[in-house]
This record gives sequence, structure tokens and C-alpha cells, in this order.
Amino acid sequence: MDVSYILNDLNDAQRQAVCSTERNLLILAGAGSGKTRVLVHRIAWLIQAENVSPFGILSVTFTNKAASEMRGRIESLLNTPTKGMWVGTFHGLAHRLLRTHWREANLPQNFQVIDSEDQHRAIKRIVRELELDDTQWQPKQVQWFINARKDEGQRPDNIEHHNDPYLEQLIVIYKAYETMCQRSGLVDFAELLLRAHELWLKQPTVLAHYQQRFSNVLVDEFQDTNAIQYAWLRMLVGTSGRIFVVGDDDQSIYGWRGARIEHIQKIQNDFPETGVVKLEQNYRSTGVILEAANALISVNTGRLGKNLWTDGKKGDPISLFSAFNEIDEARFVVNQIMKHVQEGGTRAETAILYRSNAQSRVFEEALFQLNIPYRVYGGLRFFERAEIKDALSYLRLIANRADDAAFERIVNTPTRGIGARSMEEVRMHARQYQISLWEASKAIVSDNRMSGRATNAIATFLTLIEQLSQETKERTLADKVEQTLKLSTLLHYHKNDKSEKAQTRLENLEELITAASHFRYEEGDEEPMDELSAFLSHAALEAGENQGDQWEDCVQLMTLHSAKGLEFPLVFLCGVEEGLFPHQRSTSDETKLEEERRLCYVGMTRAMKQLYFSHAQSRRLHGTDTYPSKSRFIEELPTELIQEVRLKGKVTQPTQHQSKKRTYASTKTSSYNGLRLGQRVSHGKFGEGVVLQFEGESNQARIQVQFDQAGSKWLVMSYANLQGV
Repeated sequence: MDVSYILNDLNDAQRQAVCSTERNLLILAGAGSGKTRVLVHRIAWLIQAENVSPFGILSVTFTNKAASEMRGRIESLLNTPTKGMWVGTFHGLAHRLLRTHWREANLPQNFQVIDSEDQHRAIKRIVRELELDDTQWQPKQVQWFINARKDEGQRPDNIEHHNDPYLEQLIVIYKAYETMCQRSGLVDFAELLLRAHELWLKQPTVLAHYQQRFSNVLVDEFQDTNAIQYAWLRMLVGTSGRIFVVGDDDQSIYGWRGARIEHIQKIQNDFPETGVVKLEQNYRSTGVILEAANALISVNTGRLGKNLWTDGKKGDPISLFSAFNEIDEARFVVNQIMKHVQEGGTRAETAILYRSNAQSRVFEEALFQLNIPYRVYGGLRFFERAEIKDALSYLRLIANRADDAAFERIVNTPTRGIGARSMEEVRMHARQYQISLWEASKAIVSDNRMSGRATNAIATFLTLIEQLSQETKERTLADKVEQTLKLSTLLHYHKNDKSEKAQTRLENLEELITAASHFRYEEGDEEPMDELSAFLSHAALEAGENQGDQWEDCVQLMTLHSAKGLEFPLVFLCGVEEGLFPHQRSTSDETKLEEERRLCYVGMTRAMKQLYFSHAQSRRLHGTDTYPSKSRFIEELPTELIQEVRLKGKVTQPTQHQSKKRTYASTKTSSYNGLRLGQRVSHGKFGEGVVLQFEGESNQARIQVQFDQAGSKWLVMSYANLQGV
């Protein structure tokens, strides 16, 4: 049979990987190097050239989308259906295995898989049944603990508490949750993987059957495997199977959820006779973008090492914009997108990437104001997020006690002991007398119609809303929001939550304060509103409009983590500042810092033609004004590949930083408003520094000063209040 068609259109490295005779193989696949093509063609090669049965191949990846794409491409290449082949995600294949061997896995035949939300509700019930305080034993935190232990292959009896009472209680909850799941025939996502691994451990005949059947195991995104997935693969391959893994240590960005970069670094030790093929030719980005990305990632230590290259265009330099603040940054980005569209591009070709979800708000508002459709990829838009809706519901109830939807949402958020039975009584009373839930609650409390505990809980809530209304009446909008978040205990609730998403929720709530501080109500033809009502209307309108659907020509907004695997002709990497990116939680830990650098590398290699970096001289984020310096990641890029964008289209080469000597950028203006280049000046906040350059005119004029302690800052002349020294 002629199998040459399988190797057509492959480059030399891809061809070497596809038809390799090595027993085991690691494909170190750089961004945009065609890794999916290699996996698909490898499967075709095994079937057509090596006469491996399609049913003797197991191919695993991490997302249903990737698995579906792989199946489709295999069918297209071989012109044969893949129905009987084991091609899927880790969770999908584990589920398939457990459905087949439910008896051996000690599961009921009709076991049900529960998602994350169902798991959370189940844990919440367990905490309540154990009569524990759910403000101390928060279900989300317990859920994170249980799933993390399962990912490490640990059952409750395998965990040592070392006389730590907190850990000991978590183990008790974990055990009670397991009992409930077993009794109810429920399996969560982490349990699928753990139970599949235990099937290998406890049923050697089952393991032997699959070891004999799956002579070839292929794994995509290998750098993202966690402990239990890696252990499952090692047992399945055993001593007789072959493993073919594709991954990139430079794109390992999920350490926070259990992925272990060391798996790809130690595969040659754990699987004997493992060869390595590097895919370094990139088919996505320009030469400039790749050269800059290579330089950045080379700072990391312990890499397996590769260098991306392209035989395509060198491309334009990377643009660097230094904004005055986050609003200036958003305005600049949106203006560049509009320019891109005016020049014949599409909105869907552009992506705005950021480190923190909370950063999306200013971009959403800038796009919304100009009626530009956008889509927040892989997540909810700012005003649609649950924690933001909780906070807005408090504000809505302050503004309008008859708002039943807001009442329902927050009456027991955070939990205050108002159960479903109590709420049903309130609803029945409201329906009977055709009054609001607020009025019904007041009547029930007044008449003592419930148990003392329930009555006190509802009375406490009513008092809280009245207190919030009184204490925020004369405050500014931003102060109203801040006080509401504090007195409602929403801030306290999320601060005490140690789950992986709690910090993001807390940052989003603090960002709501910033949104309120920037909000300006402009009266139109409509009936005038108070500022709070206007803000709530603004939030509701922004949450419901301008959200482009998946197929519409709209701007794409997403976190850097969500961007992995995607590509766009025009990419804006925003908020590249110390403390934000790299995140402040990572700057003192070299391992976490290297993962942040890999995240930056991933962001850069999403860009096909044009890449912008932006940072702000001042930023109000999470409710606090900060004056960050630009990120070390910008400093690690070769300066000859960067052009700094200035107002009115002026472009200069970036300032060169040397150990003790600085070369300042030149400018046509040697003096302005009584100040001159090179003059030493003093600022009330930043101290003393040297004037580097000026730009703009009139109210738009800015000055760049290299401060001795605070570093380089761009300041608006009319506000800077600089004094000559």
C-alpha cells in the first residue's frame, strides 16, 4: 500500500516524528508548529504503514474540542470512521472505562457523573449535616481540598493530619462526602480519574487486558498532566507498550491547578528508549514576534530547549504603549482596533489579553461606549459575574425594597441561616397578600410566625439593609459601593475563602469600587435619576448588550490562560506591569515567576502579524491607586525589536537600560513650560528625578521623568506640579 500521502505537506521534523521507529517518543512542539497535524498523521502512519489496528490505539487530550477536531481529521485523512477508536479527553476515556467495568470499579451500573456545581451543593449539604459553621468550613474551600487530594491519588484514609485539627476536620468532611457519593452512586470529575487509576491498581487482569490491547498510547498537551493522569498513563503503557507524547515545557501554565511541568522533563527517565524530536518551525507568527518570544523564554532555567523560527515575513516591530492610566490604556487599544478595521481588517481578528479578569471592565466600557461588539472568551463579562451580581443586588435593594429578584439573590448570601423552608413561607405570605418579599418578611418578623432562629435571621437581614441605606445615604457612589461590600460581609466572605477562584472574585469586587469611582451620570432626555440608580441601569444595560456571539465579527477579550491554543492577527497584551503581570503572588517565588514568564510567552505567540504591549503609569485596580513600574518581561525583550508608540503617532526607540548608564531618547523639544531636558525636578509623591522628554501640546502635554526611587514615569504636565531642584 502506498503510504506516501501521509507524509505529504510535512516538514522534515514533522516527517521524522510521524514515521519514527523509536519505541517511545517525546515531540517537543513549539507554539504554532503543527502538533495536531503530527498527532493525526502519526495515528494514520501506525494504521497504514505499521498495520496497527485502529482499536489498538489510545489517543488522549485535554479538551472535548481538541478531541473532536482530532477525530474529524483522522476520519478525513484515512477516509474511515473513528467510532470504535479510543480518542478523547482523560475524563471522557476514564468514564468510558468505568462504564465498561463498573463492577470491578465498585460502582453501581447506573452511576451518575456530577459537575462542579452539583459537587459544591453536595459538599454544602455535608457541611450542614455535620453541623459545622460554613463560614469557617466554606464548601468551595472544602471542594478544592477534596479535588486536589484526588488529583494526587489520595483517599481520606491515606492523608496524615499530623495532629492538625483543621486538616483533621477536612479529612472528616472528605470521608463523609465519599460515603454520600458511594451511597448515591455519584462520581465527580476528579473521581473519574482516581477511580480509573484504582481500577489498574486493584484489578491486574483488567489492566493486563488493556495493556495488551493498547499497544500505542498517544498524548497531547503532555505538559498539562497532573499526578494521577501521569500515574494512569505509566501503568497503562507498562513495560511492553509504546508512548508518543506531544508537549511544550515552555507552555506549561497550569501549575496552579495541579499540572506538573516535571513530567515532560523526566519522561526519558520514566519511559526507557525515548527519543526526542523538536518541532521549531512556526507557521503562525512573524520573525520579529518569534525572536522576541525566544529571548523572553530563554531567561527561564531548566528548559529542554528549542528556538522557534519561520521562513515567513520578518514583520513589524512589537509596539509598546505607556499609558497615563488604565482608561488611557483602554482608549488607546480601542482606537488601534478601530484603525485596524478602517484599514480593511475585522474586529474578530483582534484579541485583548490580560492577566486578571478584573482588567476586562475598562475595555468593555470603552468598547461599549463606541458601540463596538465584543465577546469575553471563556468566561462571563464583568457585570455578569456572580460576585458582581451579588454586590449589585445589595445596591438594588438599597435603592428599591420592592426588588424581589435582588431580595431572593442576597437574602442568604453570604449564608446567614435562612433556609429554603423559611424562604418558602416568605414567598407564600407575599403571594397571599400580593406584597413584596421585603414587606412579607417584615410582617412575618413582626408576627413571630416562624421559629425564633429563622425569625432572628430574617430580622438581621432586614436591619442590615436599613443600616446600609442610612450609612451610605450621603456618601459618594464609590463610597456607597465600598461600604456595601464591607457591611454586607461580601469582602470578608471572599477573603476567607482559600479556593483557587476566591482571589479573582475578591479582585472583581474591589474592581467594582473602581467602576463606581469612574462612573459619570450624564442626564439626557429621560427622567433624571439619582447616581446610584443611574449606575445600576448602566450595569444592567452593559451586561445585556454588545456581547457578540461566537460567530459575530466582534473583538475578543480573554485572560492569558484562556488564550492558549488560539491565534489572532492582532494581539494586545495589556497591563504588563510589576505586581500585575507578573502577579505579585509570584514575584518572590522563582518557580511561580517562571510560570508567569511562560504565560507571557504563550500570550506573545498568539499573535500572527502584530503585537502590542501596554502598561500604565498609574492604575486604579481592586479599588486602590497604584503607580506600577513596567514589567520585567518588557525589559527582557530585545530593544531593537520594540517601538514605543507616542501620542499623535510619534514613534521613538525605547530607552536603553544599562547597569549604571542610561541613554535617553531624543526629542525635538528641549524645553517646555519652564522645564528643560536633563533638569532635575521634584515631585510630591515620587521624589527627585531627571526630565527625559516631552510630548503633546496644551492640556495633552506629558513629561517623562526618570525618578531616583520610583523609576520612569509619564506625567500630565497640568497635574504634575513639578518643581525645579
